[in-house]
Amino acid sequence: MGILGAEEGMRVELEELRRMLVACAGLQRRKDEEQFKGDRVSSRGMDTDDADKLVCVTSGVSYVGLALVKKLLVRGYSVRVIVENEDDINKLREMETSGEMRPSNNKISAVMAKLTEIESLSEAFQGCRGVFHTSAFTDPAGISGYTKSMAEIEVKACENVMTACARTPSVRKCVLTSSLLACVWRANSQCDLSPTVINHYCWSDESLCTEKKLWYALGKLRAEKVAWRVAKETGLKLATICPGLITGPEFCCRNPTATIAYLKGAQELYANGLLATVDVKRLAGAQLCVLEAMDRNAGGRYLCFDNVVERDEAAKLARETGIPTDKICGNISGDVQARFQLSNEKLSSLMSRTLRTCYNEH
Repeated sequence: MGILGAEEGMRVELEELRRMLVACAGLQRRKDEEQFKGDRVSSRGMDTDDADKLVCVTSGVSYVGLALVKKLLVRGYSVRVIVENEDDINKLREMETSGEMRPSNNKISAVMAKLTEIESLSEAFQGCRGVFHTSAFTDPAGISGYTKSMAEIEVKACENVMTACARTPSVRKCVLTSSLLACVWRANSQCDLSPTVINHYCWSDESLCTEKKLWYALGKLRAEKVAWRVAKETGLKLATICPGLITGPEFCCRNPTATIAYLKGAQELYANGLLATVDVKRLAGAQLCVLEAMDRNAGGRYLCFDNVVERDEAAKLARETGIPTDKICGNISGDVQARFQLSNEKLSSLMSRTLRTCYNEH
């Protein structure tokens, strides 16, 4: 289906990160190997403004993570990227360039931490004011897709990240990237009784996701619910963003697992007017703006999408993913009469009031 293997996909992502670092900030040269592996930087000794600008991004070399890191660097943040193994550290080191970097106060560093280990995560978060959990899991084999076991791993990892955030004194807020699929799936028996507008108040039906084996939707749904449980129990300041299908340059090649998993059940979503997309750069802008607005009492859930897919867009999506058009929109020949209406009014209102220019940056 035009999907690169895991090794080639990683190469593309690393090359993109290398180009981004040259353009925005550059990896800071380490004096020794241990420093490169990630100093547990404390806010002690830092200026207040600098300390407030230090944030951590999980899965920072993923498709979503790359776009977010770039947005943060442009905005003036110092970014700590979590990597999970020595191989990732070595690959990041290889991307350092020998030439002069463009002068910049922005900084990026890598720290090795396991999403299965709360203490490891808490150490990685030390000194950071904010954490972005992008929850960008990929299938190591690159071919079998997002499975039930991956959903279980995602839920546990999310619980660990939230618990680590709550236990780390410096962390004041967290933004979790969930999915629009955590909001839109409901049984037919519920549809007639449910509101026709799908917004940030709506949750997918967990039993339906299990019945239809919609593992990606189930993983995002359960992960978001456990995040809110931990936030409530610990007092962690949390906001969640629920994006549509994440698109952008080479999105299917560079983000194959999530793309294919999201489109399972696409025909039903399309028929109900619930298949929507969001450009990865716009998602990154929304993530950043929500984090900054949390200082002004923003919070809760935010639906994030650009377009509800219609027939022409379905055909384009089919070409980009290599999926037959009828697997996306069925046998419907024209645009559908939407049964439901998606609403991202909460996010749009936030952007228009606060940092709309940030949301629209490229």
